Amino acid sequence: MTSSPNEDLTAAIEKFGKDYRRVREQIGRAVVGHEEIVDGVLTCLFAGGHALLEGVPGLGKTLLIRSLSEALHLQFNRIQFTPDLMPADVTGTTIVVESDGNREFQFRKGPLFAQIVLADEINRATPKTQSSMLEAMQEKSVTVGGETHILDKPFFVMATQNPVEQEGTYPLPEAQLDRFFFKLQVGYSTREQLSEILDRTTTGYEASIESVLDAPTIVEQQKLVRRVGITPTVQDYAVRLVLATHPGGQFATPDVNRYFRFGASPRAAQTLVLAGKVRALLDGRTSVAAQDIREIVLPALRHRCLLNFEAEAEGVSTDDVITNIVETLPTEAAIQATA
Repeated sequence: MTSSPNEDLTAAIEKFGKDYRRVREQIGRAVVGHEEIVDGVLTCLFAGGHALLEGVPGLGKTLLIRSLSEALHLQFNRIQFTPDLMPADVTGTTIVVESDGNREFQFRKGPLFAQIVLADEINRATPKTQSSMLEAMQEKSVTVGGETHILDKPFFVMATQNPVEQEGTYPLPEAQLDRFFFKLQVGYSTREQLSEILDRTTTGYEASIESVLDAPTIVEQQKLVRRVGITPTVQDYAVRLVLATHPGGQFATPDVNRYFRFGASPRAAQTLVLAGKVRALLDGRTSVAAQDIREIVLPALRHRCLLNFEAEAEGVSTDDVITNIVETLPTEAAIQATA
């Protein structure tokens, strides 16, 4: 007796939630607190995107990423970005190899050829080196010497940057920021969390993290995310949220017209929908709700909208303007109720 498609989908959703919680549990063995950041990183992973973590040094950004790599049976490489790092140091280079009196060109892969790549302090590298990541992040491939090399799946980039120290740094260009699925802001620990950190780091405690997911499983879960449904109403809500960030646009709020130079790109709409699908799966649903979209608006849009001089002068943040959009933009249901 064969199972019905609905039964298969129900089982797949249950397995998704179980796998997600298993990875989160393993990360929690090493990382104290930062539950929202962990959920954000895992959302990027299962949606097939990349994560940018921003925060001052010492908050556990690198520890979180390293812990995730240990919880997944994937190849992991770390790239420490510095001003003297060259593109070939990231992607690899073609060298001349001599064998039996013959010379031939061979491509030597760089650290970018991994399934999880930690781009540590990515804003310390020059724009030329930063640009070496663009093709890999978007196309999942690397072109060197006119030859294209396909990266193994899944391919997941997690980058960190320090927002405070600006000397010797190069801000990421908008084109590269747009390729990050989420921008997650890592904050300070609470009193209880800091005490727990001391208990773990100043004693003989050693976190034991097990690899609980492999590459084929993650790829299958990424495919499952795309099978989640979304109604035209909810999809239109995501579209209007993105359009509301465009100054002078039909849905722009007064704050957007006053403080934004540029709004979010179509990648932002893709991010809202895919991240909403991950949220729906975690809640055991087969369709995205408007609330799923609202919960992930900030990490999805904050790095895709540019403030103008007036906003910077008045101390208005991107999050402030986006929050105002969410609070004032009605869903379709609200529009029908007032019609």
